[in-house]
Amino acid sequence: MKLTTDKDTLAEYKALILYILYKVNKPITNDEFLKLILSITDINYFYFQQFLLDLLETRYILSYEKDEHTLYSITPEGIEALKLTADMIPGIVKLKVDNNFKNELDLIENEVSISAEYIPKSEKSYMVTCKIVENSETVFELKTFAGSNEKAKAIVENWKANAVNIYPAIMESLNMTPKNLS
Repeated sequence: MKLTTDKDTLAEYKALILYILYKVNKPITNDEFLKLILSITDINYFYFQQFLLDLLETRYILSYEKDEHTLYSITPEGIEALKLTADMIPGIVKLKVDNNFKNELDLIENEVSISAEYIPKSEKSYMVTCKIVENSETVFELKTFAGSNEKAKAIVENWKANAVNIYPAIMESLNMTPKNLS
C-alpha cells in the first residue's frame, strides 16, 4: 500500500473515514472506528491514525474524552467536506458500507457493552472493575477487590462470560425488600 505519493488515494481514504462517521451518526471509540473501517477496506493502522490526525487538524472530526475513552464524531464542517468529496469513494465501497455496516456496528456494540479489567494495587490486592456500557453511557459499574492475580482474572473472565445472568441477579437483589427489615 503506497499512499505517500498518491493524493487521490489519500483523499479517498479521508472521504471514506468521513463517510463512515457520518453513517454511524454517533460518537465512536478509536477501536470501534478501526474495526469498522477494517470491515470495509484493508487500510494500514498507521495510515488510519494519520488520516484521523489530519481530519482532526482540519476540524472535520471532533474528538473528546468520556469514560476513559477518546470518542470521535463528524463535525458540520466534516459533513460539508463529505458532500464535496463523497464521489471520490468508489461505488462498491459505499455499497459495502451501506449493506454490511449495520451488522458490523451491532457486533462492535455488543463487544464493548460488557467489559471488565483489573489493576494491581499491591502484590496481594487487585481492583476489579466490571461494566456494562450502552450507547457510550455506563449503565452499570461494579468495583471489588481480589486477593490474588488468579482471583482477579477469574472475576474478569466470569463477568465477561456471564454478565447477562449476573447483572439481572444483582439488580433483582438490590430491588428486593428484605422480609425481616420491612
